[in-house]
Amino acid sequence: MKLVLIGAPAAGKGTQARKLIAKYGLAYISTGDMLREEVAKGSELGLKVKDIMSSGSLVSDDLIIAIVKERIKADDCKRGFILDGFPRTVVQAEKLDELIGSIDKAIYINCPDEVLLERITARETCPKCGASYNRISVPSKVPGICDVCGEHLTQRKDDTVEAGKARLATFHEQSEPLVAYYKKQGNLFEVDGMSGVENVTNAIFAELGD
Repeated sequence: MKLVLIGAPAAGKGTQARKLIAKYGLAYISTGDMLREEVAKGSELGLKVKDIMSSGSLVSDDLIIAIVKERIKADDCKRGFILDGFPRTVVQAEKLDELIGSIDKAIYINCPDEVLLERITARETCPKCGASYNRISVPSKVPGICDVCGEHLTQRKDDTVEAGKARLATFHEQSEPLVAYYKKQGNLFEVDGMSGVENVTNAIFAELGD
């Protein structure tokens, strides 16, 4: 099964991806996580994208496509995978089709901007295991502490109001056209991101089946 998750920042893609992984045993490919890892390592790639990411802008198509092309060759992708953060543009979606053929389903988690902005500034991430939380919608059991490994949670430097507004504007301009692209292909499933985490999960599971 080959899935694409579409949604603005803080729509809940990461949360739903974890549930999909647990149910279907798919590999999780987050281009954002991959790029942040490179930034943390201070690699050549990380240095290239650090300023771009901190401003809320998008990394170039060629760079992202090259990264994804290598990642989907890994053994854990043989049973299928979930793409989160790619494709971000119609051009990238067309390139993805060239790489793997048609995807099975594009899942679009729709949510209003004002709610997304609140969520963005309330997001927390575990620097040790990568688990993500949100103080509003998906809080950790103990405030500031990871449920999985007990590490103190941190907030991304680009989870600010200013950067959040820039990222939402970028999503509407460059990524929202993906909804029409996959709808035309007949493999789009849209779900209301305001209906609650479990309701979103159940709707997606019902759409994908066993």
